[in-house]
Amino acid sequence: MSVLAHVFEAAGIATIVLSSIREMAVKVAPPRALHCEFPLGRPLGRPLDPEFQHDVLARAFALLNETSGPVLVDHPEVIEADDQPVSCSLPPRFDPSLPPSVDEARGLRKAYDRALAKRGVTSVGRVMSADEVPNALGMLHAIANGQDWTTAGLPGGNTIAVCHDIRTYYEEAALELVDGPLPGGRAMEDWFFDRTEAGATVLAARAAIRDSGGKFPIWFYMTPGQR
Repeated sequence: MSVLAHVFEAAGIATIVLSSIREMAVKVAPPRALHCEFPLGRPLGRPLDPEFQHDVLARAFALLNETSGPVLVDHPEVIEADDQPVSCSLPPRFDPSLPPSVDEARGLRKAYDRALAKRGVTSVGRVMSADEVPNALGMLHAIANGQDWTTAGLPGGNTIAVCHDIRTYYEEAALELVDGPLPGGRAMEDWFFDRTEAGATVLAARAAIRDSGGKFPIWFYMTPGQR
């Protein structure tokens, strides 16, 4: 939306952006943006609270009075995510000679297969199949430990799509292992990045690509922006 704001402004249409990821708003610098430190998926803040939501909109529309930009204003209130943490048992290590994330991904395969059998469809497949997930994690492990990402052999050479398929594989498998009610999307995100070896590997590879001078889109979109 921040990029589109520039397109509309160039056509003479005034815009306002509700920002959820401040780093992105700073990077793209839309003409007028109100940054709202709210959980992703809740751009107006509290559900079923029209007074609060109208306040967010009023602060956003007030930015139209600014005579020059770019303008980035922070909403004064921060709302923390209230998703319940995921309770999901991960498989024990089987082959200590493998990178932990590779061993972990292999151990989740039966759970993934059960989920696929029930649903009949999977969202894994942008650039690789479920069979390729462990190998892709091995490549990310190598990148995190110094290998040039451009020579690592990532499927399709696409860091973003590779990470999408890995995370989807894990989340679909987790639905077969989770204890209690099904978690929300943000809770699954937290589980993947905070609790799994794969999440740690993705974050480490992302940091390595960034630190080696990789272009912003190549590493930034490997994870959700707030990561």
